[in-house]
Amino acid sequence: MILQDKVALVTGGTSGIGRATALAFAQRSEGKLNEVIALGAAGAKVVFSGRRDAEGEKTAKQIRETGAECLYVH
Repeated sequence: MILQDKVALVTGGTSGIGRATALAFAQRSEGKLNEVIALGAAGAKVVFSGRRDAEGEKTAKQIRETGAECLYVH
């Protein structure tokens, strides 16, 4: 996990590219470094914001299901 013990701050994380970015920062993998980078498995703690609470809570739930820590800020 190349960003383990780091915090990623993502704006617009409730949909589209922002949501995909928040999920990618949270993904965890125990593979080799090249595989981790290729899969986007960074392993960071994620703080993300967005305007739509329902979508934000869904994204936060999905991130937490990977075992990563996250905080959604409206």
